[in-house]
Amino acid sequence: MEKKRISLADLDLLKKSFKQSGLHTVCQAAKCPNIGECFKNKTATFMILGDICSRNCAFCATTHGKPLDIDEKEPQKLADTIKNLGLKYVVITSVTRDDLPDGGATHFKNVVDTIKKEIPDIKVELLVPDFKGDKKSIDIVLSSKFEVFGHNIETVPALYKFRKWADYNRSLDVLSYAKQKGFITKTGIMLGLGETEDQLVEVFKDLNRINCDILTIGQYLKPLKDNAEMVKEYSQEEFDYLKKKALDTGIKVCVSGKYVRSSYFAEQTFQIAEGNLNL
Repeated sequence: MEKKRISLADLDLLKKSFKQSGLHTVCQAAKCPNIGECFKNKTATFMILGDICSRNCAFCATTHGKPLDIDEKEPQKLADTIKNLGLKYVVITSVTRDDLPDGGATHFKNVVDTIKKEIPDIKVELLVPDFKGDKKSIDIVLSSKFEVFGHNIETVPALYKFRKWADYNRSLDVLSYAKQKGFITKTGIMLGLGETEDQLVEVFKDLNRINCDILTIGQYLKPLKDNAEMVKEYSQEEFDYLKKKALDTGIKVCVSGKYVRSSYFAEQTFQIAEGNLNL
């Protein structure tokens, strides 16, 4: 996929637009390396429920602490911004909100319902937290009309020490539950925290077992000095090799590369999955 550059002026203009709307993007909060490329295409992964996470994963640059109150006007603000940008495909994610009884599920539904009402033909992809595995919360999210249900595995089970208060099997269950309800499911994993090939293959097998449709594999890049250290930087040849390993286990669609993130080229990935899955 062709890389596109964006001028600093255009990038600053888009950032100001999001700030004036009172909206957050994971592109900025998580210091994504693709921010310029995606903003050049006027695409962004919007982060709802504030920009303060109730958890503190060692690899993440998102601010953690006591989250703010929910902005009840956020669904309409988001719909208006998406309409103004002329987007046809949008990714909605959030910080983890363990402080809320439903983990923010009702707000996710309100956001999707409002966007779909304002822009009926838009495609919506969600990248959700685990909601502590609460099926009632997940059902609230699944009751809205969207195209892709995403939840990231992030790393291999042996390295879940980096995912504070997360659980590998719980994350698998979240993905499995959404798949059983008939949704396209998607997950992402980072390389470079100390995982082995055998551990990765076992994860691939687990994802295939629960019929996860789309897998993204990217390089962990230490975002801030206090984050976990990068143990290994993978070559593109190694990313290609692991993509083949993933596909060999039965996973239908895999995007693998140094700068790949779960929402990177999400629209194109969905279109590939849609064709492969004959949807």
